[in-house]
Amino acid sequence: MKTLIEAELGLSDITVKKLNGYENINYLVSSKSDKIVFKTYEPSKEIFDLVITETDALLSLQTNPNNLTPSPLAFLDGSFVKTLKIEGQDLICRALTFLEGDFMVDVAHTKEMIHSFGTELAKLDVELQLFNSYITKSRVWEWDLQYFLLNEKYLSDVQNVQDRKVIHYFLQQFKQEVIPLIPELRKQVIHNDANDWNVLCNDKEITGLIDFGDLAHSMLISELAIAISYVCFEKEKPLDWAEMMVNAYHSVIPLEEKELKVLYYLIIARLCTSILNSSHSRKMNPENKYASVSEVSALKSLHQWLRINPIGAENRFRNATGLKPVFTPNVSALISDRHQFMSPLVSLSYKEPIHMMRSAFQYMYDAAGNTYLDAYNNIPHVGHSHPSVVEAGQKQMAILNTNTRYVYPQLAEYASKLLSKFPSVLTKVYFVNSGSAASDLAIRIAKVHTGHENIMVMEHGYHGHTQASTDISDYKFNHPKGQGKKAHILKATIPDNYRGEYARKEKAGELYANDTINQLNASSDKVAAFITEPIVGCGGQVPLAHGYLSKIYPAIREQGGVCISDEVQTGFGRLGEVYWGFEQHNVIPDIVVIGKPMGNSHPMGAVICTEEIASSFGEGVEFFSSFGGNPVSCAIGSAVLDVIDEEDLQENAKNVGLYYQSLFNDLKKKYPCIGDVRGAGLFIGVEIVHEKSRKPNTELAHKIKNELRNRFILISTDGPFDNVIKTKPPMCFSKENAKEVVEMIGDVLAENN
Repeated sequence: MKTLIEAELGLSDITVKKLNGYENINYLVSSKSDKIVFKTYEPSKEIFDLVITETDALLSLQTNPNNLTPSPLAFLDGSFVKTLKIEGQDLICRALTFLEGDFMVDVAHTKEMIHSFGTELAKLDVELQLFNSYITKSRVWEWDLQYFLLNEKYLSDVQNVQDRKVIHYFLQQFKQEVIPLIPELRKQVIHNDANDWNVLCNDKEITGLIDFGDLAHSMLISELAIAISYVCFEKEKPLDWAEMMVNAYHSVIPLEEKELKVLYYLIIARLCTSILNSSHSRKMNPENKYASVSEVSALKSLHQWLRINPIGAENRFRNATGLKPVFTPNVSALISDRHQFMSPLVSLSYKEPIHMMRSAFQYMYDAAGNTYLDAYNNIPHVGHSHPSVVEAGQKQMAILNTNTRYVYPQLAEYASKLLSKFPSVLTKVYFVNSGSAASDLAIRIAKVHTGHENIMVMEHGYHGHTQASTDISDYKFNHPKGQGKKAHILKATIPDNYRGEYARKEKAGELYANDTINQLNASSDKVAAFITEPIVGCGGQVPLAHGYLSKIYPAIREQGGVCISDEVQTGFGRLGEVYWGFEQHNVIPDIVVIGKPMGNSHPMGAVICTEEIASSFGEGVEFFSSFGGNPVSCAIGSAVLDVIDEEDLQENAKNVGLYYQSLFNDLKKKYPCIGDVRGAGLFIGVEIVHEKSRKPNTELAHKIKNELRNRFILISTDGPFDNVIKTKPPMCFSKENAKEVVEMIGDVLAENN
């Protein structure tokens, strides 16, 4: 190698050192007076043309005496690129001047340095506007952000499921937010790889820009996006540094509004491209450590950007260029419009309602640019906008969506997958569109099957908004504005182990059950069904006392009635230890009602029952639901089940839930206003009380709720006195998220003392 380089470049007395490289092998060549970089490439016509193009671009930049780029060096025959035989192999070769300086990755970043980086990068792009090449225009490859979606094929190579789903989400967002605008964005030749290993600097300014191997004819704004993605590595407040870069670049090349609109997504696209390619390279060549050099930082940065509201990011970028924030209508105007067409009876959350625009997993983004940690929306069970669920719905919607009077395989496939999660005696399913419709249908089925009319319900229970489900919901009919308890309804006292008559007594569940059984026996008419939630949500997240259901279920069945478990809120692994709430009580219901989470916010519900019950119901009037079990719903429901399993969300609910409750219990020791911490998994209630009397403290509970809302954390309150903080977040909620919530509640309580 040494002899060949000396002969081809006319050098003598040199040393040659091999350098790290991503794909090609490079060498540092040193003499007494100078240093050069000797670069080699695998031989192919395509690579040869690309290297020639890169060389031509660098030569064009040398006309500017202030340029910070390496200069191509000619071989003795006058060529700048040639094929040479090295160690018996033909390789494409070239030489460049060596630029002195520290790599940006090795230097502490300063505001002055970042300003210099932004301006010098823009100056480079001004020069590159004059360079034109059909080679760069015709190149289509994964590292050009306009072709970001080419990287989708590497998604399965990302080993960590949490990282994979976030990248999947941003691939979908790119399709929606960037692809439609690409034809309108400015394009030219750009460096396309201004990462911190390709930038030389001192503590105040940029001294060199190297490695033009990724040269591309692409969107101009991609140049800035790529640079920002690396500048923000390991930064606590990435938007602060991104805004500096935008301001500096804009001072040389004024940016257009549509470019600022896509910048957030392009920054993330570069991070995803890096992660996807390093994951693929690891799979193909585990020994190449250089290919993964930035992966850890890129992954950390990716999750940081996920928590940044895209509107908030765009407004910061607009601010850096002197533009006003994106206009959004104020909340008061939207509420006024809403009430023009809808009754105020359809209530809103919080004293100051929130205008939400987007969401992702456990985060929600408002119109003002703020990001909220969602600690209480249990309907997006596997996470807001989960890409696997979205994709399943989109694909099926584009093919077929019809009602169950037609035959399609998705119905039986989903039914089989869903029923596999239940005890073997529960073999039949009826699909509807909501938990309310499911409760309504369950009561109808019970009455037909038993021939009885009476229904026993749970105190504070809630099962829906239809007339039949309102009739069985004490939370509704016992409300001051409610319709009152109907004659055919029997109401059992909630077996509350905190406030009830037998609270904290040994075998409290059995004592409550004895009272309920006495009530049953005192009734002149037999019951058709007994319905309850395993944890009564509207009662204040109250778990039924242990031993209660195991004694009640046989008593109901002795009367010829059936036992219904409402698993709308407690099902699908939310309770951690079990997949369904009734499993906590070692009972098997005759009918199960599910809804909300099964479609991850898509309207779905179902009734599951035994073969015997389905047979007797089948002898009556035909059952039909226009949209229950349609192909799109089946595809979505199936995707939800897959995500729960693939991401091990039941185990996550168990582990995070135990940690979450331990934090609340630690807080309870410090603040006596926390009377009780209860629940299971990611279904937790924290009862707020007056310290001395232990009576419900509704005012403080509401203060906590609204103070957390003002600090960008979403929780809510529930219970008959509305004094129970309820937190039942998306199942992807993390221990870090739990700690954040509890610490914030602690801050509010400290301020309240």
